[in-house]
Amino acid sequence: MAESYTVTEGNYFRKKKIQHGILYAVLTLVAIYTLAPLYFLIVNSFKSNVEIIASPLAFPTTWTASYIVEAAKQIHFFSSLVVTAFVTVLSVLLIVLVSSIGAWIMVRNKTKASNFVYLLFTAAMLIPFQSVMYPLIQIFGDMGLKNIPGLIIMYGGFGLAMSTFLYHGFVKGVPLGVEEAALIDGCNIFQIYSNVVMPLLQSVTVTVIILNSMWIWNDYLLPFLVIGNSTVNSGGILTTHKTLTLELYFARILAGQYGNPWQLIFPSVFISIIPMVIVFLSLQKYIVKGVAAGAIKS
Repeated sequence: MAESYTVTEGNYFRKKKIQHGILYAVLTLVAIYTLAPLYFLIVNSFKSNVEIIASPLAFPTTWTASYIVEAAKQIHFFSSLVVTAFVTVLSVLLIVLVSSIGAWIMVRNKTKASNFVYLLFTAAMLIPFQSVMYPLIQIFGDMGLKNIPGLIIMYGGFGLAMSTFLYHGFVKGVPLGVEEAALIDGCNIFQIYSNVVMPLLQSVTVTVIILNSMWIWNDYLLPFLVIGNSTVNSGGILTTHKTLTLELYFARILAGQYGNPWQLIFPSVFISIIPMVIVFLSLQKYIVKGVAAGAIKS
């Protein structure tokens, strides 16, 4: 009997080792597949055009930052970085403010009207931007908002649906008694929202900030339709007000007149994604926590 138990136990552990080995092998392949484009981008950011074409997967013969420096000049990196950061920060602030207040009100007012509005926000996540972009751009153009402020308003509108959905699930987990206690202590509605509700929604707020920041930072289509190749005359000096993606696009078009400018494209993309990569790696744990918890609570 003991021998039979030992054999069975050995088979069990052997089976577990095989399963773990297969799992690790699959995860390793997935990691390689995921990181391969990043490797391709990094190694080619330090090569000349000739070297990229000759050996795109090999390490550069000489590691030099000259191509990155030149790319930064071509895409006006620092000025476009300021524009992109300005648009991203204000758009995300608008999304966080409106979606958190809206979700809080819908959860606390349990009526058919609030449920209907919540369903509208949920359904809006299924509407692709491409189906409304031309009427939207025309309306904003007629209102004189085909500019940076108009771009921020558009981003705020498009980010509301998903953000409200996430906040709605989390607000359900905020005890009503906490808000009632704050009301008894003399807090007004604004103090309850800012001092009681929002601190309890910290994890989902970070999730909303990260998801919307990554999308807005890397977006190309909406800035192209709204800003395009516009210039602003500031104090008699003609300056461009474009996001990083737009600067990269127009620099690529200009340099493309003389062939494929790979030595411009790779380092430009590389330095453009660095800020978002840093933010994502620093706060990635909140993404999984916030999305998973929000989906369960909804």
